Amino acid sequence: MTATMSQKPFLTRRDFGSLAAAGALASPAAAAKRPLENWAPGIKMSVQVPAEPSDDDLKFVNQLGVKYVNIGGGGSTANLENYLRLKKKVEAAGLKVWNISNGNVHNMPEVTLNLPGRDQKIEEYKQFLRNLAKAGIYYTTYAHMGNGIWSSERETTRGGAGARAFDTAKNPKGFWASKVFEGELTHGRKYSKEEIWENFTYFIKQVKPVAEELGMRIGIHPDDPPVPELGGIPRCIFSSFDGYKRAFEIADSPNIGMCLCCGCWLEGGKLTGKGPVETIQYFGKLKKLFKIHFRNVNAPYPHFVETFMDAGYGNMYLIMKALQQVDFRGCIIGDHFPEMVGGRNASMAYGVAYMRAILERAEAEVGKHT
Repeated sequence: MTATMSQKPFLTRRDFGSLAAAGALASPAAAAKRPLENWAPGIKMSVQVPAEPSDDDLKFVNQLGVKYVNIGGGGSTANLENYLRLKKKVEAAGLKVWNISNGNVHNMPEVTLNLPGRDQKIEEYKQFLRNLAKAGIYYTTYAHMGNGIWSSERETTRGGAGARAFDTAKNPKGFWASKVFEGELTHGRKYSKEEIWENFTYFIKQVKPVAEELGMRIGIHPDDPPVPELGGIPRCIFSSFDGYKRAFEIADSPNIGMCLCCGCWLEGGKLTGKGPVETIQYFGKLKKLFKIHFRNVNAPYPHFVETFMDAGYGNMYLIMKALQQVDFRGCIIGDHFPEMVGGRNASMAYGVAYMRAILERAEAEVGKHT
């Protein structure tokens, strides 16, 4: 990690002017801040369900003994009316919504790379936050990748289960929102680290006042994979412990925290600077952990395959134990399940059962928080 990683990002006079104008637009007066929701003690287990969960999807969640759902979404369904309808449907099934995602404002190249349409996308993101709050949902995950999630051809893990893979020797590509990013320069030129930091600063300084006004927590997801650069775009912020630390200093808000994807962190290995347990210990004590994606990989970069939670190189029990030790009260979900015989529900049931078992062990060893 270079010395610049611990300093404030470099901004030009033009950028200072833009930020000043953006700040004035975002908060013409000191808006009242809604207090953050006081989460009850205990780790909240959740399950990812489709953008339009069926009755059987919700019945399955109840059968797993899980009480929260995360709902996918985007496109034309990203509106308040739909959020209210989904929340009502989920609650009628005896469950609670942790968050509803919106792919329209996730991994936005316009924002990450300062492309045409940046301000419009930021306004779209702020309206998304307002719609969630009106629906009574006060958490959302955000990712800041400029050229998508990178993968190579799928491989197999234990028992021949199909799984996502990344191998630098096999022409990996970036994928997001039906777009494919490939080649040495996915956007026609090489970007500097300073540009990436400036663009994040511009974004978060506009979003922060809205999040604070609404009482919205924003958990920022790690880059996937968290490596120094892909396609000419540095991944210098959400790829390391020091990057997150500096980003939170720039945001300077209790509303801006981390959606820690354990799988991404394990993908990065030594590149992240701190392991999952150390990262949890540090940011957990600062109340910066909002959501956990619980998954494992067989090895770190440059070649990894996603695998079952008990089949990777990461010790998932030590991760769960660390969460219990820091009194983590947010949401934890399984993610990127390998393809088991029996389909998606079989994979999810296996993962949830494993998480519940080691959570009970952690509660017994560490003790429950009250």
